[in-house]
Amino acid sequence: MLRNCRNALQRSRLLLTAKERRQPERQQQSAAVASSSMEKFDLPKRLQGSTPSVWNEYIALAMQYKPLNLGQGFPDDAAPEYVTNSLADIAHDANPLLHQYTRGYGHVRLVQALSKLYSGLVGHELNPLSDILITSGAYEALYSTIMGHVDVGDEVIIIEPFFDCYEPMVKMAGGVSRFIPLKLRKTEEGGPISSADWVLDDAELEGLFNAKTKMIILNTPHNPIGKVFNRTELERIAELCRKWNVLCVSDEVYEWLVFDGAEHIRICTLPGMWDRTITLGSAGKTFSVTGWKIGWAYGPTQLIRNLQMVHQNSVYTCPTPLQEGVARSFEVELARLGTPESYFLSLPRELKQKRDFMAKFLSEAGMRPTIPEGGYFMLADWSPLASKVDLSTEPDKHRDYKFTKWMTKNMGLQGIPPSAFYSEPNKPLGEDFVRYCFIKKQENLDKAAELLRKWK
Repeated sequence: MLRNCRNALQRSRLLLTAKERRQPERQQQSAAVASSSMEKFDLPKRLQGSTPSVWNEYIALAMQYKPLNLGQGFPDDAAPEYVTNSLADIAHDANPLLHQYTRGYGHVRLVQALSKLYSGLVGHELNPLSDILITSGAYEALYSTIMGHVDVGDEVIIIEPFFDCYEPMVKMAGGVSRFIPLKLRKTEEGGPISSADWVLDDAELEGLFNAKTKMIILNTPHNPIGKVFNRTELERIAELCRKWNVLCVSDEVYEWLVFDGAEHIRICTLPGMWDRTITLGSAGKTFSVTGWKIGWAYGPTQLIRNLQMVHQNSVYTCPTPLQEGVARSFEVELARLGTPESYFLSLPRELKQKRDFMAKFLSEAGMRPTIPEGGYFMLADWSPLASKVDLSTEPDKHRDYKFTKWMTKNMGLQGIPPSAFYSEPNKPLGEDFVRYCFIKKQENLDKAAELLRKWK
């Protein structure tokens, strides 16, 4: 009996030993299954390498430290009353259909208003039903344009610095981004810098065009530099587009915000460019209602139909009340066009004063601002202040990130790091600069000036 007990105990030990040996195997198998599962649900190859945008990071930073936010590009003052009142009127309108789906490619009243406006501006009679697409902001207009026209392997020329979604959208479409930076030409030592002093190298630009080039993305007036491309510069881009049969995507969301007599020239109006240009616009920038997220693209029917295909299979249609409100606002402006009462003229008059005020207080603080010809952003060279900032406290790779985070946390003033708007090899070109927004209440600009004055 004792022998039987010993045999049973031995068998039990052997079984336990075998179970212990199998345990790591099961753990390894389990880990392998989990790893395989994670790989299966990882980002698709077309999105791999993508990183969170600068906006996600800096909005979180602003929420945590609550600085005076001159970084993000939105007005903090009231939009025109006739614009915001339109929504109140629509809410009480007797027509119940204003709260239901509208036409997928654009609310009829809105595309008709845009057709009337742009037909006169570009010298082509726009068909409101086929030459204009209403989108969820200019952001979606850009997305639908790139996804609708760029195929795998197509090359897209992007002018740096660029709005940070350009490159990821090209990547999602399977295209290849080719970059060319605007570079600051030499100016008089200590003299003012204009956005016109930022220029493209002509030989470099010409060298980017080839048989694989499908598209060039142009942004004028430019964010963040504020450059308004002049006629000579646009004619050169147009010449290369015609030579290589390239589509020009013209991001003109700041079209009404130009200063000092600068002329906003729509590249689609140049010879041979109407049939190869898609132009993007924004109600958010036009009427200072960025939260409405209504944008548009216009151009020849044969180009816009590609965007319609993307739009109908993603967004499908945009909010009816907002489109109706934008349409009514345009109808007000169409009646005022060219008069002093027009918001398209009064807003840039107001912004010019704020621009000049910001340039003054940034200069007095020791920075060197670039005076923009258009838009509502200002780049400033902060490097003369480097000795006053302890960049070692921030772990970021690029110095403009270190500077803007130090300023947010220690000075209570937030700007945006421009290296976020460059391709990886060219990020050093933006490291000496910070981007500030001046479409803000005067009291907030006064606070920024006072913060910098006390710091100095």
